[in-house]
Amino acid sequence: MLHGFTRKFRPLKILSPEDLQGIHRATLDVLRETGVRFESPWALDFFEKNGCIVDRSVSRVRFPEMLVEDCIRKAPGSFRLHARNPARDCRIGGNTLYFVNSCGMQTVDLDTLDPRPPTKEEHRDLIRVLDSLQNLHWLIAYPYFGFAGVPPVMAMTEGVALQALYSTKHQMTAHQLDCEIFNIQIAQALGMEVIGALSASPPLSWYDGSVLHARRMIEAGFPLGILNGAVYGGSGPATHAGSLVTGNAEIIAMLALIQLISPGHRVAVINFTHPLNMRTGSPAFSEIGASIVQAMFNQVWRHYDVPMAAGAGAMPLSKSMDFQTGYEKATAAALAAVSGAHCISLHGSVSSELTMHPLQAILDDDIAGMIGRFVEGETVSPETLAVDVIREVGPIPGHFLNTAHTRKWWRLQSYVPKVAERMTYPEWLASGKKRALDYAKDVMAQMLSEHKVDPPVSAAQEQDVERILAEARQYYRKKGMISDAEWETYEKVW
Repeated sequence: MLHGFTRKFRPLKILSPEDLQGIHRATLDVLRETGVRFESPWALDFFEKNGCIVDRSVSRVRFPEMLVEDCIRKAPGSFRLHARNPARDCRIGGNTLYFVNSCGMQTVDLDTLDPRPPTKEEHRDLIRVLDSLQNLHWLIAYPYFGFAGVPPVMAMTEGVALQALYSTKHQMTAHQLDCEIFNIQIAQALGMEVIGALSASPPLSWYDGSVLHARRMIEAGFPLGILNGAVYGGSGPATHAGSLVTGNAEIIAMLALIQLISPGHRVAVINFTHPLNMRTGSPAFSEIGASIVQAMFNQVWRHYDVPMAAGAGAMPLSKSMDFQTGYEKATAAALAAVSGAHCISLHGSVSSELTMHPLQAILDDDIAGMIGRFVEGETVSPETLAVDVIREVGPIPGHFLNTAHTRKWWRLQSYVPKVAERMTYPEWLASGKKRALDYAKDVMAQMLSEHKVDPPVSAAQEQDVERILAEARQYYRKKGMISDAEWETYEKVW
């Protein structure tokens, strides 16, 4: 099992006990008095049978407080995520911190910064890089939205298949238009499981597709990740506390549905909220307000003892792999880590959710490694206090460079980045002035040359995946969701 990083100090708390209780009470009030819209006749019937107040004229469900608190208690405080390779299983919860990739609809041209669809080979190579990275522990949905020539309705399932074939890490899957039917089959064919992402529709709404996805994943026995997604001042209140209340109400409404269907079912909750850029009308990804809400969210859900992930910090507003991208990502990820997140989405995103690149994922892996080293804290013992060594070396002209203590401890105490530029200035001038991005290119070339998927899928498993993809293609073709022109192009790339 991948152990991730173990947090050895108490997480940062930015809410007082009174503030925490106030947020909890406000969330219960919203669930009881305002309610949450479910555009699913099945869900309305189910909630009504389980003691909720249902107003069918507006598809709204109001939740009794005791039911809400009972459902939160039923959710497990930690659980295992099973990968295709059991050595890469993860246990989310407790004091463990994992890092996962981010996503982007397209790749980005490094010279022009123009976005474009990746080729199938580029999508595959991105997954191979993600599979190689030491500080990336499991994979989330996409990571690209398909590849060039794939109809949008098949993009998610094609991505799930590529991740299953070219990585042995656990993965999260998204859903649209029944694609989870085929995603589940792919996972089962390869003897793995996936965690299914469920995204609310702020404010305070869930669509039928999400309910159906939850039911199918529960039937398969697979875990679920529940996301909010408000934009403060747009689809949520302008205040951080207000958007946290609406986001938590959205999550708890779906969590209640899951726990009523299958008590004790594995769920993680994921914060994916952002401030609104009032000048442009778009989400202000990586603005510090997103980190404030994430820290509040972490504290609330640690109090509930439900595993939680930070999804907002991975998306920089910068359009290139530059200083702004670095500080936006590092700040958000570090604050999420010290405030107690169990999992942080970080690797790969270049601009918002629009673009992604494997080189950025390689750069981000150093950020993850440094943050992970920090949260692991420090061991204070007679050996680390080093009194005997200090006594032996003494003042100048003594030094510690040649001691056995230094030879043993320097690697244990330090995190050495893989692609950071760390030469002295004269060495850097003499060696060609390489930048971190240049080193990342070298690392990527080595990864693609040397990395092997372990274990590889068998020929029979690969045939099963191709059979499932063929069934999915015909399913959407018969429904008229793939046009003749799309089909003609698609046949050339699958």
